[in-house]
Amino acid sequence: MGAKIIIGTSGYYYSDWAGPFYPPKMKQMDFLPFYAQHFDMTELNFTYYRQPQAAAMGRMAELTGDTFLFAVKAHCTLTHNMDTADLASESEIFIRGIDPLLQTEKLATVLFQFPYSFHYTSENRSYLDSLLKKFVQIPAATEFRNREWLRQTVYDELKDRNVTFVNVDEPQLKNLPQPSSLVTSNVGYIRFHGRNKKNWWSGDNVTRYEYLYGEKELGEWISGIKEMAESAGTILLVFNNHSKGYAVSNALQLKERLL
Repeated sequence: MGAKIIIGTSGYYYSDWAGPFYPPKMKQMDFLPFYAQHFDMTELNFTYYRQPQAAAMGRMAELTGDTFLFAVKAHCTLTHNMDTADLASESEIFIRGIDPLLQTEKLATVLFQFPYSFHYTSENRSYLDSLLKKFVQIPAATEFRNREWLRQTVYDELKDRNVTFVNVDEPQLKNLPQPSSLVTSNVGYIRFHGRNKKNWWSGDNVTRYEYLYGEKELGEWISGIKEMAESAGTILLVFNNHSKGYAVSNALQLKERLL
């Protein structure tokens, strides 16, 4: 495979990882440097709940090696609590906050993860167009939680804009996206959410992703990853099944198979 494959987890700052991954008595302020010894990237999820601050982003950049990368989840005002009137100001605040990652070349992408309720409508397509134009100079990736968006016209638009399509592994439930190995930019992206059908609709941000992949399930993705590597320069493989440290276990398993 010619592409550079980078494997990591969605977030790293979990108290229940103390023991399964972090030394039991490690201070939480030491989590990121320790994590960066084992992985080359992470997704930052806290930026969904509060806008990123440049000072904090700068410190995180300093705590990691020169080649370590961050995928930064877009703030909720950009993907969930959307208001077209606030788009310009909210985008500006976000971009200003992640600037240290841009300056140090540690930004893998900004992750725009849209909710299931974000349907394929003319209004939402117009909003997405306006949003992506605000980030035209910044690496961007889109994750759709509704199968309505999985169509060739969307893929072609993303290719024209050099925006990454995020492939997902998640429960096969009605109207959720099916597994795919699409590449619409120089970056290929797969997010592993687990296959917890029971808790997907009723669980919270922990129980929904409580799932440990087996070796066979991870193996199902190998051919797709190799296919993506033929057309992408970089492949991001990120595990979001963070409950009980499952994400770390599966990320290390896949890392052993691919790297």
